[in-house]
Amino acid sequence: MIASLRGTLIVLAGTRVVIDVAGVGYAVAVTERHARELRVGDSVRLHTALVVREDDMSLYGFADEIELGLFELLRTVSGVGPKSALGVLGEMTPDAIARAIAADDDAPFRAVSGIGPKTAKLIVVSLAGKLLAPVGTAPVGSPAAPAAVTASLAAALTGLGWPERTALDAAAQVVEADPDAATTGLAVLLRRALSILGPARGRSDGAGGGS
Repeated sequence: MIASLRGTLIVLAGTRVVIDVAGVGYAVAVTERHARELRVGDSVRLHTALVVREDDMSLYGFADEIELGLFELLRTVSGVGPKSALGVLGEMTPDAIARAIAADDDAPFRAVSGIGPKTAKLIVVSLAGKLLAPVGTAPVGSPAAPAAVTASLAAALTGLGWPERTALDAAAQVVEADPDAATTGLAVLLRRALSILGPARGRSDGAGGGS
């Protein structure tokens, strides 16, 4: 399992990059948004997902664990393969994805190349309640808010490879310790949970959906 790479960027060809790690070149697919920020010769670190199929092994790389977690969540949606998930993350920021899902708005996903109306709707329906929306997009402070935040955080941890029970326990611990968890933001909560759990464990890599 390859969970991350740190090395020198030696090839940048569209969304395909090659990272030299101790003399070994790893070909990695990245988002268009991420590729625009990279330059050959840069020292880079990528959080990676290894997708294994019968005739192919592909690495997908991300700047942080938030995007990696979203990549894994998107792949749980029927009809969304790794290439489509990468396309979504290349067009939309994590906040934009969470905002669209909280608003039950599939239009931003339909605007992504390769995502049709049916798949866009499935993304919104399938991920409803699994992401913490940015502040201002949904009511907070209601009795259900802590549970929603816990579910969102647990889903992100599960996407990073933690067992569901372990992820739920850690998420509950983090949310209970923060009376303002509903407005804190997923990135901050995720960092706190990871400090409790330690390095993410290897996740099981299946074939995923179609691309």
